[in-house]
Amino acid sequence: MIHIPSSERVPILALRGLTVFPGMTLHFDVGREKSIKAVDRAMSGNRQRIFLITQKDIRTEDPREDDLFTVGTVASIKQVLKLPSDTIRILVEGEYRGKIMALHQTEPYLYGRVELLQDAEYNAQRPKVEALIRQARQLFAEFMDLSQKPPRDQMMQLVASDDPGFTADFVAQNATFSFQDKVRVLEQLHPVRRLELCNKLMSKELDVLRLESELSDKVQESMNQNQRDYFLREQMKVIRDELGEEDLDSEAGVYRDKIRKLNLSEEITEKLLKEVARLTRQPMGSSEAAVIRNYLDVVVDLPWNTRTKERVDLKAARKVLDDDHYGMEKVKERVLEFLAVRKLAPDLHGQILCLVGPPGVGKTSIAMSVARSLNRKLARISLGGVHDEAEIRGHRKTYIGAMPGRIISAVQQAGSKNALILLDEIDKMGSDYRGDPSSAMLEVLDAEQNNTFRDHYLEIPFDLSECIFITTANTTDTIPRPLLDRMDVITLGSYTDEEKVQIAKHHLLPKQLKKHGIEKKQIRVTDDALRETMACYTRESGVRNLERELAGLCRKTAMRLVSDEPPKRVTVTGKNLEEFLGVRKYLPDEKPSSAQVGLVTGLAWTSVGGETLEVEVNVVEGSGKLELTGNLGKVMTESVQAAMSYIRSRTERLHIPADFYKTKDIHVHFPEGAVPKDGPSAGITVCTALVSALTGIPVRHDIAMTGEISIRGRVLAIGGLKEKTMAALRHGVRTVILPEENRKDLEEIDQTVRRALNFIPVRHVDEVLEAALEIPMQETAEEAEAPKEAKMPVPAQQQERKAGLRQ
Repeated sequence: MIHIPSSERVPILALRGLTVFPGMTLHFDVGREKSIKAVDRAMSGNRQRIFLITQKDIRTEDPREDDLFTVGTVASIKQVLKLPSDTIRILVEGEYRGKIMALHQTEPYLYGRVELLQDAEYNAQRPKVEALIRQARQLFAEFMDLSQKPPRDQMMQLVASDDPGFTADFVAQNATFSFQDKVRVLEQLHPVRRLELCNKLMSKELDVLRLESELSDKVQESMNQNQRDYFLREQMKVIRDELGEEDLDSEAGVYRDKIRKLNLSEEITEKLLKEVARLTRQPMGSSEAAVIRNYLDVVVDLPWNTRTKERVDLKAARKVLDDDHYGMEKVKERVLEFLAVRKLAPDLHGQILCLVGPPGVGKTSIAMSVARSLNRKLARISLGGVHDEAEIRGHRKTYIGAMPGRIISAVQQAGSKNALILLDEIDKMGSDYRGDPSSAMLEVLDAEQNNTFRDHYLEIPFDLSECIFITTANTTDTIPRPLLDRMDVITLGSYTDEEKVQIAKHHLLPKQLKKHGIEKKQIRVTDDALRETMACYTRESGVRNLERELAGLCRKTAMRLVSDEPPKRVTVTGKNLEEFLGVRKYLPDEKPSSAQVGLVTGLAWTSVGGETLEVEVNVVEGSGKLELTGNLGKVMTESVQAAMSYIRSRTERLHIPADFYKTKDIHVHFPEGAVPKDGPSAGITVCTALVSALTGIPVRHDIAMTGEISIRGRVLAIGGLKEKTMAALRHGVRTVILPEENRKDLEEIDQTVRRALNFIPVRHVDEVLEAALEIPMQETAEEAEAPKEAKMPVPAQQQERKAGLRQ
């Protein structure tokens, strides 16, 4: 029988998170240096006893007396096993409860006197003791089931004992209580109360274990379901791979991730996620799945939140515009104004500009330069020949082959929400039974509406308000008024000869030389050659044909440079130009060398610039027929009739027989009869030709005119004055008669033209006749008898008008 003293001096080992009960055997690892020394000291004794006591805080590395609980267990060391990394594993058996009476030393290990703690006396025959023991066995059995620990011989030990103290110690040692609760059981010296406390703690522990078991069952069930789904998916994947089909679930997940990353509004996100859900429900190989997939691809590829950083440096933007284009000051100024406003008001919506001008003047290229100067992405849409409203708004995605409209496609192509969109040839849109695309453009080009533009294909709003729209047109006549009202129109006139020379020298010729691999030192093109090219090989307002001719010139030069005897340098002048470009396509217009009767030079505007327009009138004996030829339109025909009405009202003043309209046949002809002609601006030209033919008075050959006529002889304003005056200068005319109301438009005319021409503004046809006819009209008898006013002779009037209005 083991002798247990009332107190003894033994080494003390502080335990972290562990409690040892009397009568229990267990092993644990010892790693702290002080603890290892305590074990060594105990092993050196005869009885090999050590006092095991739990420390209050497991984080305390070097515990003192205050850091330890008051009650522990004196145990005998049965085995010591050294492990790697300077640790040992010991097997101990608890013998009895003890309490530290005095701590004799703390270094190099804890050592002190421990007092024996005896269990309190109790009545083992009481039914309560039996009930507590049975309850403890039942709770411990349930604990073993829930914790899934192998019972081994533990239940046998528990069943074999009728001691409530041992039962409590056994349950507490093997239960998963916290070390604080185990210390409470260890400190209880009354066996029955100890067992009662242990049963309460076990009941609480079982509640936790049941909840853990339920959660574990749910997790396991979910895992089993997931494993089942995974297994089935893998089987389906193998089957799809064999059939060459795609995995819809993984594809749908990719779409969902992309949609959420777009950070769209709740309405749009919900709509797109519904489409993804529809995709997952589609059977393999269905056409509807392909439609939904195409739709989602288009939507997620749109730049919903992608923008380019706009350049707001006016100097840098101006330099880009000047480097790319010569002239075009109005467009450049308008772009710089927009930049200036953007600098002051960054939230300003995009602008809508319309560049109107003849072909080849650089409308499209200036739009591209604007995009470069603003550092914006560019997307170009050609609207020429578009006659279907769905081209703009897109098709419903229910149709086979449906796709978004050109606007959304352009934004997608640009990859930027604040792109510059170029709508080329907006004046050439048509309409038919499929709808009117110009009406669909009303929403696109309205800054107040296009922030919620709805494409038929997308079916969700897209914000176009940050885009800049630049449209181009040759004329505004065919653009619907509501659409034109939404745009800021900037008119680009024809280039003057001097502007063309500068453009050819600084832009076109260097471009063609680089394209054809010719160095600048290998060729010299004189200004005279450039002017001859413009005059005799091209007749246009822009420079497109001029660039083609320069390309031909470069090809001929390349032939010479790669010949057997190449020259060091090729020089092109006006005299040898035909060697490079061939026979001249156009000869200078043959201006009448002298004044002629019934032949007047008029001025006309066309979509390719200004032209001179000759009017011929013949008067022969007849029955009063009026013949009009030259492919005339209704307005021009009415202008001839208005001129006839005016002449009939002024026969006496003009010294024309009053019955001329009965006795004379009059033939009015406009040469180049294959070319359609219309418009009112030839009114004074026709009237002058008619008066010259009826009176036999020749018309000055160095004069040209333009202006609308009324039946009372008033001269009304016309358009296209800039182009018409440049045509007059090319024709060799020196004097231009124009309506007084167009005097203000002279400020818009190029300075070169203004210096070269004389301008005579007139209000009435009488002034036109006085300036244009070689012999002034004689006064009637009534005018001769009338009181003379302060009126200078007609020739003097003409001389003063020419001198005073010379621009």
